[in-house]
Amino acid sequence: MPTTEFVITGLETDDDLRNVMNAIQDLPCIEHSEVALDTGVATIEHTAMLDEGDIRAAVEAAGYAVVD
Repeated sequence: MPTTEFVITGLETDDDLRNVMNAIQDLPCIEHSEVALDTGVATIEHTAMLDEGDIRAAVEAAGYAVVD
């Protein structure tokens, strides 16, 4: 199962964390996801039907930036 990891910037509050988690979990084919509020590191396990670009787009649509 593919795992995607990247850093999300702009996470400051629990509401920010909830917004990002909702954006990720609303995607199809997500098996498990974790986002650390203090570091912004997101780790997402998903099926091969979903790629990193789809996940990044969902996070960015929620108003947060993804850095490499």
